[in-house]
Order: sequence, then structure tokens, then C-alpha cells
Amino acid sequence: MKAVIYGAGNIGRGFIGQLMSQSGYEVVFLDIAEAVIDRLNQDHHYPVVVVGDDGDQVIDVTNVSGVNSKDEEAAAKQIFEADVMATSVGVNVLKFIARPVAKGISARIKAKRPPLNILLCENLIEADRYLKGELFKYLSEEEQKVFGQYVGLVEASIGRMVPVLPKAEGENPLKVCVESFDILHLDKAGFVGEIPPIKNILPYAPFDYFIQRKLFIHNMCHAMTAYLGSLRGYEYIWEAVSDPEIRYCVLEAGTAAARAIAADTKGDLGDLLDFLNKLLFRFDNTALQDTVERVGRDPVRKLKANDRLVGAFLLCKKHGIETVWLDLALAAALSYRNKADDKSMEIQRAVAAEGLKAALIRYAGTEDFPEADLESISVLYGMIAEGSFTAAMRYCAKTLANRIPNK
Repeated sequence: MKAVIYGAGNIGRGFIGQLMSQSGYEVVFLDIAEAVIDRLNQDHHYPVVVVGDDGDQVIDVTNVSGVNSKDEEAAAKQIFEADVMATSVGVNVLKFIARPVAKGISARIKAKRPPLNILLCENLIEADRYLKGELFKYLSEEEQKVFGQYVGLVEASIGRMVPVLPKAEGENPLKVCVESFDILHLDKAGFVGEIPPIKNILPYAPFDYFIQRKLFIHNMCHAMTAYLGSLRGYEYIWEAVSDPEIRYCVLEAGTAAARAIAADTKGDLGDLLDFLNKLLFRFDNTALQDTVERVGRDPVRKLKANDRLVGAFLLCKKHGIETVWLDLALAAALSYRNKADDKSMEIQRAVAAEGLKAALIRYAGTEDFPEADLESISVLYGMIAEGSFTAAMRYCAKTLANRIPNK
């Protein structure tokens, strides 16, 4: 059995590749990083280090190789031969891999190969629809008509945290450090034919529950922790989440998101709150050494309407759930300054030139912000700019208390 993984980055190697290898697949990575591909083909294995405060465990991921995906024909050949496939390239890169993937699919259709299920391990709601649209640009009308018989586009919820850690001189460049969580939630309805045998997968339908849980609780709380942590000068996520004021704010925002998800998907609120509390405990993993800089990187993407911050805000608004703590998350994201992060500095320039409200609306790509919330975000942004995070937190708590009716 062959598993092809498009993307040999930390998630690809440290999560998807590990599960595929442990499930008995020959694992072929497609990537443009020549040094990574060369080392995969030299060693045919690599270490995944599961780190925790109680000690580390090393997993040897075996039976692996790589193909340079700059050679589209070589990439398409691997896709043609695959029994299962996954993408782990990042949302912005999906459109660039669509052509070689479509070439492989086209060849499979012509040869009447068995269905190929593609696990979409990306932080994107409706990643299946997005990639399908990109693939159809390169498929004929006849191929488009039978696409659903030959290809399953399966959304995934990537729960494992895999930070990018600096490598010591002489250290194996393929080594990945991860947390212990290793369950892969998949959209059961996305599969075509039999679900492939893969360790620790949990197919589930309807899948909106897990997609929203991942994006609007996990990713939102992670980003909020990073942005609030940056305000207090913390380097690591565990430092930020250990700050009682930051933890309180993130817990409140996460609780609002949990209530919105429960309302939207009919999911169990108690289960969502349990997930939230365990998540904050996972953020507190000091051995993981995940940085505020990594988690906060590229606030432009994180502020899009269908992404973690604004997406959670809009879902709360949809169900009439108080958003003041998400106002704080948005104000903190708009305040984030990192000279090494071009996207964060782009936002700072936009706020200075256009004003806070206009900049937020432009980057979110939606005008669905009530004026009261825009004003609240502006007030919180001003407090943050004055260096008074505690005042901002108290403003949120007081605002919420004033909005709760006396009974």
C-alpha cells in the first residue's frame, strides 16, 4: 500500500506521515524542499519526538521516501499509484498543487483506477470545495462529470500541535517534536468507497462540529494566547497561558465560541467545554517550547472572515452570544507587532493609514461588524496601545456584567 503526502513539513512528517507509516503504508512525500527530499531518500526513516513534562518518547517513522514536486510529471505519477493521499501544504499553497494533483487524477480516471481519497489536512473551512474548484480548472468536462466516482475530498481536523523548533548543529533535519495528542478527525461523508485503514483516525459526520471546534476553539484560543502573550513580552505559549489574566481571557473567549458551536451544530456543550479546558492544559506543555512568534505569525490570514478570530466572532453573532472577549482577541491581533513578520507590520501600516475600523473590515473581507463591537474593539485597542492590558480585561468583564440582565 502506498500513501502519498503532499507537503513534507512538520505536520506532514510529524503527524500524517507517522500515522500512515504506523498503518503499514509506504509513505512518499511530495515537496519542493530539496534538502528534505534528499534526506528522506538517503535515510528512509526519521524521528518523531513526543515531548512532555514527564519525559520524551522517540518514534522511528520508517518506509518513507520523497519526490521533488517541482517535477510535476513525477508528482502526478506518484498520485496515480497512490492508495491514499493527504495534503499538508498550507491554505495558500493548495492552488499551486492543483495542477499536478489534477494530472494524477486525470490519469487515474483514464485507467479506471480505484477511488483515491485525499485527506485535506489544512486549516480551512470547506477545504474540499475549495480544492475541487481548483482541480476543475485542469480537468476536462468529462473528467469533471465522473470526478465524484474516482476522488474523495476528505476534510480533516488537525488537533496535534507541532511547533517549529530550531535544530542544533549536526541534528537530523527531519526530526520533528510533537505533543502526545494523535487523533485525526476526518469527514466521514467525504470518502468514496471504503475508508482506508489508518491508525487513530476518527471518521465522523456531520463534520462541521469538528471543523468548527478546531478552528474556533483550538486555533482561536491559540492565536489569542499568542497575541495577549506578546503584549506582556512572553516568548513561549506556555508562559502566556500560565499568566492568570491571559488564561482567564482566553477561557472566556473559548467558552463563547463553544456555546456558538453547540448552537450551530447541536453538539454537546459540556464536551466542548471539556475540550477547551484540556486544550489550555495542552498549551501549558513547557517541553513543547512553542513560541508566541510562531503561533501569532501572519495575522492577515488569521483575521479573514472564515478563519479563527473573525470566524468565531461571526458565529457568536449568528447565535446571539456575547462577543466582548472576542472583541479583545481582535484588538490584540490588530495590535500585534513583530518586525520579523511582514504581515503584522502591514496591518500596523493599514491601521495608521485607514483607521482601525476600516482596516479590520478590509482584512476580514466583511462588513458584518455591529457598530457597538467596532467601537468596543477600538476602545480595547486604545487601552492596549497605552500598555494597559489589565484595564482592557476589566473593561470586558464590566461590559459583560452590564449586559447580563438582572433576574
